[in-house]
Amino acid sequence: MTSTPELPLRNEFFLPTNSEVGAHRLLNDADKPCTYLCGNSLGLMCKRSRELVEEELGVWATRGVIGHFDHPQKRDWVGLADHARPYLAEIVGANEKEVACMSTLTTNLHLMMNSFYKPTSERYKILCEAKAFPSDQYAFASQAQAHGLDPVKTVLELSPRPGEYCLREEDILKVIEQDGPSIAVVILSGVQYYTGQWFPMQSITQKAKEQGCICGWDLAHAVGNVPLSLHDWDVDFAVWCTYKYLNSGPGGIAGLYVHEKWNDSLKPKYSGWWGHDPLTRFAMPSQFSPVEGAGGFQQSNPSILAIASLLGSLQTFRKAGMMAPLRKQSILLTSYLEKLLFQSKYFVPLEEVSTKYKEGKGPPGFTIITPRDTKDRGAQLSLLFLPSGTGVMQQIFESLQSHGVIGDERQPDVIRLAPIHLYTNEADCEAAAQYLNKAFDEFEAQAS
Repeated sequence: MTSTPELPLRNEFFLPTNSEVGAHRLLNDADKPCTYLCGNSLGLMCKRSRELVEEELGVWATRGVIGHFDHPQKRDWVGLADHARPYLAEIVGANEKEVACMSTLTTNLHLMMNSFYKPTSERYKILCEAKAFPSDQYAFASQAQAHGLDPVKTVLELSPRPGEYCLREEDILKVIEQDGPSIAVVILSGVQYYTGQWFPMQSITQKAKEQGCICGWDLAHAVGNVPLSLHDWDVDFAVWCTYKYLNSGPGGIAGLYVHEKWNDSLKPKYSGWWGHDPLTRFAMPSQFSPVEGAGGFQQSNPSILAIASLLGSLQTFRKAGMMAPLRKQSILLTSYLEKLLFQSKYFVPLEEVSTKYKEGKGPPGFTIITPRDTKDRGAQLSLLFLPSGTGVMQQIFESLQSHGVIGDERQPDVIRLAPIHLYTNEADCEAAAQYLNKAFDEFEAQAS
């Protein structure tokens, strides 16, 4: 890996030790940090987050309800979500009024679909990628059913070409152009959770708009991972969670984006009191007067502890210089891990898989199904273990964990490893490659 100054933020996070994650084969290094490559599933706890949560607990303990309007650190609870908005707006490339810190990912997805999905007899389809995250698939199907439509005929899924794992840009654009008149909403994942592919968001959005389609994005695996420019790309809406790359904690509060061009013509369909104008919110008027922009979609008062946790991480993002330097670091780390994996004697180039593993047979090994080009991926490599369906992945996964390498398994054959730009270093990448090779060596020894 080209020598670069490591971002000075590793010490800003709590890194679990080998003993804490149950790495029973590293007893001599029990108190050393584990190799955590799972921030694409759950980001590590930021020390600043803990500080802010503890401060809010202290305010709750000493001031009770008064904390809503009189906060010793000037973070009155009634406006705490507004503290997060400038950071979120910068991270997703939006104006502040275009974003809201609220609710959960799938709830926000339903709110957006309820507002933007207006099927007609001619234009009614929902275009997404095949094998989108299950929660999205459930949401799309239920939205179709709510309009009396058959999900099988309504949800149009894009699949890779035979023998491939990722979608080609030209194939996506071709489907939008061909089926555009029948597509109501184009909504894909910014970064595909399974393969790690970063979709060409700008060109897809542009093509969708040319065909008169609404274009939205699920940014669960993209926000805080890759640079985004939602406003300039003319994206209609987007939703995201914050517990992955934004490190807000398990089940952390989510976010949404609505382009400002919709402010006058699109009003919240399911109103709640927290979306009401804050100047009169506590006057309890009977007539709903929404906050301008994305904030009008808020419904209930948000969890203060969840926002405090997110805010601590966002402040750490700012300390790192936000997305530009972090993206540079991400490319270097992910490329370094990839280079190390390529050097493994168990690595199989993707183009050789179909011939080397005919009829599901062949020596134990792995390939990488995440795109090679850095412009087509974020901080994730998805390793496909071979032969498929033989249980190789599960044994390798358990061996990695026993050596303190924490990744993420996706049945039946994939392990996702994500070098996170805020706290992963070169030694983590080296440990992952080392113990992956060791796991294969042991697998072969047991099989012989």
